[in-house]
Amino acid sequence: MTYVVTEACIQCKYTDCVTVCPMDCFFEGPNFLVIHPDECIDCSICVAECPVEAIVSDQDVTPEQQVYVELNRSLSAHPAWKRLTEQKAPLPDHEHWASQPDQLALLKKD
Repeated sequence: MTYVVTEACIQCKYTDCVTVCPMDCFFEGPNFLVIHPDECIDCSICVAECPVEAIVSDQDVTPEQQVYVELNRSLSAHPAWKRLTEQKAPLPDHEHWASQPDQLALLKKD
């Protein structure tokens, strides 16, 4: 089992989670964070830190959010995505985007 960052993170990018991760397994893209599944030790500490509840166990990902399991895997290996270990300010308008559905089309991969 590992943890997965899901849709609620798109356009928000809260980084409270990265400060508690003992393995530094978060990677940052332009408007989303992902967890490297091979580095995550399943400690779940990051789950409680996410103010929009975007982090879930891969066992608890809903069918609608299943695409995020593979996105976490592939984007954590993307050369443009860098390891993030320090907290940053969330994106502008993060409060608006945190509750918006169907954000996958807004995900920026490069």
